[in-house]
Amino acid sequence: MTEMTVIELGRQALWTVLLVAGPILGLALITGLLVSIFQATTQVQEQTLTFVPKLFAVLGATILFGPWMVQTLLEFAGGLLANMHLYIG
Repeated sequence: MTEMTVIELGRQALWTVLLVAGPILGLALITGLLVSIFQATTQVQEQTLTFVPKLFAVLGATILFGPWMVQTLLEFAGGLLANMHLYIG
């Protein structure tokens, strides 16, 4: 296995992680921003107000994007296992 192969595998792994985690993290970021704007305009500083909407947003995103995320991870793992003979030796 050459160092270019290792670099390419690392690049593919990082891209897969970003692709899979992106929708959930993006939705949590947008939800947190909206709650922060709401808190700033109403001057309500309740700690649970920031946690509960993000929790529901992440749960909803996991339900919505879950099958696609699993499919993406399975394709990546399948590609690794299918090309295992190229990596060994």
